[in-house]
Amino acid sequence: MTCISGVATYVVLLRGINLGRRNRIAMPELRAALEDAGFEKVRSHLQSGNVVLDSGAKAASVARTCEQVVEDRFGLEVPVLVRTRAELGAVVKRNPLGKVADEPKRYQVSFLSAKLPAKVLRELDAVAAPGERVVAVGREVYAWHPTTIARSKLWAKLAGHSLGVTATSRNWATVEALLKLAGD
Repeated sequence: MTCISGVATYVVLLRGINLGRRNRIAMPELRAALEDAGFEKVRSHLQSGNVVLDSGAKAASVARTCEQVVEDRFGLEVPVLVRTRAELGAVVKRNPLGKVADEPKRYQVSFLSAKLPAKVLRELDAVAAPGERVVAVGREVYAWHPTTIARSKLWAKLAGHSLGVTATSRNWATVEALLKLAGD
């Protein structure tokens, strides 16, 4: 966590933003709304709800405030997951599938609101196709889809609502870009 005078750098991940015609939010408008809410150095990556910002608040408070801003300003109820810059750095450093995942667009990290129960982890393993790999570490699930994400049952399970926790996924290229934006 970058911390100067009690201010930390956070990576804010909005679930399900700008996918197709659903939950449309222009990133310049989102940045402005978050700045209006008191966040500092607000910057975004791509058009899918990836924001890096600075705040003196704790991560849980940042998440709640961002959810409220999105609901108040854009009329959308969107779950928000937050990681500190240090937490995201640990996700990248850990990289448990780095030796096999050689295509960043097919290597996904699902960020979770809480650890998955053992039963759900077994279900993920059970739906993985031959060659697919899945590793859960704390509040992240790393998933390698060597042939396709679009038709992957593993991906469908990770992207759905049956995990029992809030989750949002980013491909490895985006995870690394967010870390760089956060000031790795």
